[in-house]
Amino acid sequence: MSHTTTDEPVRKASGATVPVLAFAGIAVAVMQTLLVPVIKDLPQLLDTTPSNATWVMTSTLLSGAVATPIMGRLGDLFGKRRMLIVSLSVMVVGALISAFSDALIPVIVGRTLQGFAMGAIPLGIGLMRDMLPRERLGSAMALMSSSIGVGGGLALPAAALVAQHSDWHALFYGAAGLGVLAIVLTLLVVPESPLRAKGSFDFPGALGLAAGLVLFLLPITKGSDWGWASGTTLGLFAAAAVVLLLWGLMELRVAAPLVDLRTTVRREVLLTNLASIMVGVSFYVISLVLPQLLQLPSETGYGLGQSMVVAGLCVAPLGLTMMFTAPVYARLSARYGPRTTLIMGLLIIGIGYAGGLGLMSAAWQTVVTSVLIGAGIGLAYSSLPALIIGAVPASETGAANGLNTLMRSIGTSVSSAVIGMVLANTANDVDGVALPTMQGFRVSFLIATGAVVIGLALAFFLPRRTTGAGVTQLRASSEEEANLARAEQALAGQAPLIGVADERPHGFHGRVLAADGAPVARAKVTLIDRHGRQAGATLSGGDGGYALAVPARGAYVLAARAAGHGPLAHAAVHDGDRPVDLDLSLPGETVPA
Repeated sequence: MSHTTTDEPVRKASGATVPVLAFAGIAVAVMQTLLVPVIKDLPQLLDTTPSNATWVMTSTLLSGAVATPIMGRLGDLFGKRRMLIVSLSVMVVGALISAFSDALIPVIVGRTLQGFAMGAIPLGIGLMRDMLPRERLGSAMALMSSSIGVGGGLALPAAALVAQHSDWHALFYGAAGLGVLAIVLTLLVVPESPLRAKGSFDFPGALGLAAGLVLFLLPITKGSDWGWASGTTLGLFAAAAVVLLLWGLMELRVAAPLVDLRTTVRREVLLTNLASIMVGVSFYVISLVLPQLLQLPSETGYGLGQSMVVAGLCVAPLGLTMMFTAPVYARLSARYGPRTTLIMGLLIIGIGYAGGLGLMSAAWQTVVTSVLIGAGIGLAYSSLPALIIGAVPASETGAANGLNTLMRSIGTSVSSAVIGMVLANTANDVDGVALPTMQGFRVSFLIATGAVVIGLALAFFLPRRTTGAGVTQLRASSEEEANLARAEQALAGQAPLIGVADERPHGFHGRVLAADGAPVARAKVTLIDRHGRQAGATLSGGDGGYALAVPARGAYVLAARAAGHGPLAHAAVHDGDRPVDLDLSLPGETVPA
C-alpha cells in the first residue's frame, strides 16, 4: 500500500505544532479519569442502579477502542489533521450532551461520543511522523504518546476539585472547553500532512473489527457484574473469537485492509503490541489503588484519611512525571534505541510497584511511588510509537499507531476488570459497605509487577536493529551492500545524481518496475539518509507507484526490493522545494521519469 500527496500547498510545522498536538492528546485523555472522583455517586446522581451506572464508564472505553484504529486509517486516507479535528469535535458534542442531562441514557450517549476522541493520539503521532525532521521526532512522539497518561493523571486532582466544590456537570463543561480550545489551536497552528495512503476505506473491515472488539471488551468490563462463569460472559467471549477470526480472514483477502495483518504479525510489531498491553495493565493499577488507599478512613488501620482533592494531588505526579520524561527519553533513545528505553521503562515500573508494596503507610510515600512509576511509564509509552514507526511503511503509521493505542486500551480494560475483581473479593463488609483491604491493594501491586515481568520478556525478544529516535538502521544483504556501496560513491560525488522536478509537493515519486518494464506491486522502497538511517519507507501500489516525503533537503539513497527481483539501491538528491520523479528498475539502473 503506497502513499501519495495531495495537491494542497504544504505548510511547514512551526515550533508550536508539537505542544498543540500534545495538548489535544491531553484533552482527549482527560475523558479516561474525568468521572473517577464521582464514580461511586453515579447511581444516586443518575437515579439508577450501580450496575447500570457502570455503563457510563464502559461506553467510553468501548467507543474509544473501536474508534482508535478506524480514525487512524481514515487519517491515512483523508488527512490526519482533518480527522483530528473531527475527533475533537465529536468529543465536544458528547461532553455537551452529558452536561445538559441528569438521565442515564443521554449521559451514556454523550460518554460514547467522548470515547471516539481517543483516535486523536495516533493521529497526532502520524502528523509528527509526516512533518517533523528526524532530530525533533523522538521527543515529539514521546510527548504525544505519553499524553494518554498525562491527561489521565492530571485530570484526577482537577476533577476531584471540581466535584468537591461544584456541580458534577461542570466536569463536562470543562471537558468541552478543553476540546474547543484544542480545535482552535489545531486550526491555527497545525498544518495538514501532505501524505495520503492509496485505496478506499474498508467499511466491512471496520464493522467486523468494531463487532469483535465490543464482543471481547464487553465481558471484560462487565464480567464481575454478570459472573465470569455465566453463560452471557462465556458466550460473548466465544462470539468475539469467532468474529475476530472471520474478520482476520477477510482482511487478508482485501487489497486495502483497515489493518494490514501481514504487517501486524511482523516480529517487532507483534511483540511491541503485546508489550503495550502489559504497560496498559501496569499503568491503570496505580490509578485504581492509590486514590482508594488515600481516601479510606484512618480508623481502618491502613487507610490514609485524605480528602478527594488531596488524594488527586498525591497521584498527580504520575502524569507530571510522564510529561517531563519525554525529553529524557529522546536523549536515551537517540543513544541506545527505543527497545532499550522500553526495557528501562519497564524495569523502573517494576521497581516502583515492588517498592510500593512497602510504601503505603503515609501520603508522601504514595507520591514517591507515583513519581517512580510515572517515570517508568513515561519511558515505556514514549518508546512504543518509535518501535511501531520503525517497522511499518510511512503510509500506514496512522492505522498502525491506532492499533497500538488500542492495545494499551485493552491493557487498561483488563487491568480494570482484574483489579476490580481482586479488590471486591478481598474486601471487608462493614455494615453493608465493602471496604477494600490492604491485602487487596498489595495483591493488585503484585499483579502489576507480574505484568511488567511479562512485558520485559517480550521486550527482550524485540530485534536490536532500531537506533536513534525511532529510526530503523538498514541491515543489508551482501548484494544490497554492493549496491549501497555504489550509491555511497554517488553521494560522495563519484557518480551522477539523478532528479527531475515538477510542481507537486516535495518528495520522491515514481514507479517500481521489473527488468522488462512491468510494474512491481508491494515492493518495499526505503529512504536512507547520509548516516545510513531510515528516513521513510513505503510499499508500491498495484501500478508500481510509490511516493516518499523527504524530512529535509540533501542527498539520499532509495533502496528497493521485492520478492522475485534483485534489490536496488540508488543515490538521489533533493533540494527540499520541489519533487523528484524517479522510476526504480529491479534489477538494473534507475530510469529517469
